[in-house]
Amino acid sequence: MSVGCCIAFPDWAYKPESSPGSRQIQLWHFILELLQKEEYQGVIAWQGDYGEFVIKDPDEVARLWGLRKCKPHMNYDKLSRALRYYYNKRILHKTKGKRFTYKFNFSKVVLVNYPLLDMASSPQKLEELTCSVIITALLPVFND
Repeated sequence: MSVGCCIAFPDWAYKPESSPGSRQIQLWHFILELLQKEEYQGVIAWQGDYGEFVIKDPDEVARLWGLRKCKPHMNYDKLSRALRYYYNKRILHKTKGKRFTYKFNFSKVVLVNYPLLDMASSPQKLEELTCSVIITALLPVFND
């Protein structure tokens, strides 16, 4: 599927030779990868508000992350510590009052070469469009 825009993440989000089979993947990219694959819906899934997701099986998500990073002793405590790193970067945050629930801050994603929208008149449309563009743009990266 072709998208009429490009998505640029902050420089710190990129590492050399980052690919789906590489160990050089950011945790938040990995989370998005899991969220896009149907076979992991019992483990992690979108829910509630825009950008919000719940980790249904924290031990399995940690195990999968450990496999990807070649760290067999990975557990949810270590994974959640890594997720907290993204709070200061404002990539995601914990949803208050909801266990194992986090929310991506997609407004930190910079849309480049996208037709300008009147944000004041249509903030909800902009949010929906941003989410759609992000997911569409990430699918080819993660569907290898």
